Amino acid sequence: MGTADNGAAAWKSDLVLALLAALLALAIDAWTGFGPLTDAGGDNDDLLRLVEVRDLLAGQGWFDLHQYRMGLEGGFVMHWSRLVDAPIAAIVLAASALTGSRPLAEDVAQVLWPALLFWSTLFFTARAARSFGGAGAVLPAILVGGAGCYFLGIYDPGALDHHNVQLMLTMASLALLLEAPARRWAALLSGLCAALTLAVGMETVPYVATMGVCVSLLFVADPSGERTIARDFGLGFAGVAALAFVATIPPSAWGAAQCDAFSVAQLAVAAIAGIGLAAIASVPAAASSRQRRLASLAALGLVLGVVVAALFPQCLSAPYANLDPRLKELWLDHIDEAQSLFTLLVHDPARVAARYATPLVAIILIVLRFRRGGWRRQDSLVAALLAVSFVVGAWQLRGTTFSIAFAVIPLSAWIAKWRARAEAGSSPGVALRLAAVWLVSINPVWTGVAAAASVAFEKSPAVADRGTTDKACEKKATFAPLGGMNGTTVLAISNLGAPILLYSGHKVFAGPYHRNVAGNLLALDAFLGSADDARRIVEAHRVGLVAICPGNGESRTLTQKAPQGFLAGLLRGSVPDWLEPVNETKGSPIELYRVRQAG
Repeated sequence: MGTADNGAAAWKSDLVLALLAALLALAIDAWTGFGPLTDAGGDNDDLLRLVEVRDLLAGQGWFDLHQYRMGLEGGFVMHWSRLVDAPIAAIVLAASALTGSRPLAEDVAQVLWPALLFWSTLFFTARAARSFGGAGAVLPAILVGGAGCYFLGIYDPGALDHHNVQLMLTMASLALLLEAPARRWAALLSGLCAALTLAVGMETVPYVATMGVCVSLLFVADPSGERTIARDFGLGFAGVAALAFVATIPPSAWGAAQCDAFSVAQLAVAAIAGIGLAAIASVPAAASSRQRRLASLAALGLVLGVVVAALFPQCLSAPYANLDPRLKELWLDHIDEAQSLFTLLVHDPARVAARYATPLVAIILIVLRFRRGGWRRQDSLVAALLAVSFVVGAWQLRGTTFSIAFAVIPLSAWIAKWRARAEAGSSPGVALRLAAVWLVSINPVWTGVAAAASVAFEKSPAVADRGTTDKACEKKATFAPLGGMNGTTVLAISNLGAPILLYSGHKVFAGPYHRNVAGNLLALDAFLGSADDARRIVEAHRVGLVAICPGNGESRTLTQKAPQGFLAGLLRGSVPDWLEPVNETKGSPIELYRVRQAG
């Protein structure tokens, strides 16, 4: 009874500490005026998510993921999940009923949803740290994890993209696995969270697979302690994957495999892996000896490999292997979060410290623990996820979001150890070391050092008027002229696609989404070709407006690619006679041109 009471008290304590940290972050956001609500900083995904939620609330079908106002006529099908749209839409509906204002309700949802996710992520981080490093690691986990996640920006007001949902669910799955030996339902819930994060998006495949492998190998090593955990994790994973499939995929598409979104391909793997693991853990003939457990799991892995290779071979290639070469050169290669560690080392070395320092320190701590002996199951789970996320982050910068979060767990245990030493004695040397450990563990410290180094070595002076100008066209106010015009089709670069949809009733061709191939290529053809080429496209697709943003990086890229092209000409002031400048936008961040009607 005492142990249960202590567990409940610790659970409540962790929940309250995480809530206090989340409320502090919310207070800071409020003090700064919730700036991201009117300046998304170029995050198209957050904006398009709100567009998607609006479409759902306006009556677009639950299973209909078309974005009808982007791309060619009829739009294109997005690869996002309604599992993220639904809670945001629910908040909007509830806030609308309370306030009587839909715009205010959207603002409430854009503030409340990321804040709830931030709270949840910190809670599960604290739970993982407690399992890994004891009660003394909880406060450091809240502080280090809170600072790291806050400054990553994925929990900012307006952060409606699915990456914060995925991080929260992945951290929850890890924390529950760490607690599984002491809590009956933890493994089942861990499998549930692993299936949900996979259903939300394919970015978490490496982490879900890693947890599945770890659960399997731990069962091989310790069948008496891990048998029930392996069985429950497998059942939770397979069961929730099936529920997510039925809930988000229309019956007409049950047989269509998609590699970039949850579909029959992912369901088949999840069902075979989850049910197979549960069966191996439950059948004595398959689990009676280490050799049989290994052989059974190897056979399960072989079956999975054969199923994927035979039925879904297209999913074995690189994610963007079939992307049009022009889109790769002019779009993908310029996406910030898709850059590799090696690219950053060459072009932006200061940023390496901001994104890779704390995960690297955490990996060193794990290695030192391994060398000293005393290896535990907790170490295996955390080390595996940390190593995999570091490799993913080295491949693409976006992966560092997970490695920074996972690094908090061993770092908080490290801080707890030095806090205990400092409390046991009054040596100034120990106190100094404790201070150093804190500084090394807090990711924003590295971010600040990197920013300072970047400024110190910057070859050109930084722009000082960011607060008053919007050269990159990222603020809501910049799109006000478009919002005041009757709906038409706008020819614009892809970086302007999502904000035009959100802040106006217009339609666009281009948007930074890999499924929108035809629309993006059409916009490239218009901007890179001659003015006559652009005119033919404009007339064929009934374009009413042309919008340019001279200060956006994409505009510079396209101008460098085709210095004699249509866009380059507009930026030089060479306006063809079939366009009429909108005078009130001249000199504004976005300059508009009306298409003159024939005759």
